[in-house]
Amino acid sequence: MILRGERAEDRGAIRQVHLDSFPSRVEADLVDRLRADGDAVLSLMAQEAGQIAGHVLFSRMAFPAQALGLGPVAVLPAFRRRGIAAELIETGLRQAAGQGWTLVFVLGAPAYYSRFGFSAARAKDFSSPYAGQHFMACDLGAAEPGGRAEYAPAFAGLE
Repeated sequence: MILRGERAEDRGAIRQVHLDSFPSRVEADLVDRLRADGDAVLSLMAQEAGQIAGHVLFSRMAFPAQALGLGPVAVLPAFRRRGIAAELIETGLRQAAGQGWTLVFVLGAPAYYSRFGFSAARAKDFSSPYAGQHFMACDLGAAEPGGRAEYAPAFAGLE
């Protein structure tokens, strides 16, 4: 498996990964909008058997400063259960920390994302329309203790 940053020529294949991984085009459209708005910070893809098999996007949060939102993350059905999503997430978290980002939020399954250091307990001090057990945060550095958590404007249509 090859993990690398997205290139312009990968965008069509990345969109197709999201279209093939989710029941609607919402996630594929979200990736495109985050990219177009300039809020995509880390866009990583996994290549396996000569094709793009997975993708993860980390986008700038409107609040707090130095925070990212993880997602969407997608892996083609034929390539699932091989650790591709985990590798993409771990690589993204390492790169984000290396770039000085201090906090990452995710909305997802606690049983899955807790293995990467995410917890609902860490996110509970942040107000968000997504608040609850599936809204989690992971510290990468000295992050704000609480406040408002607001995703990039592209997420507004998903609430």
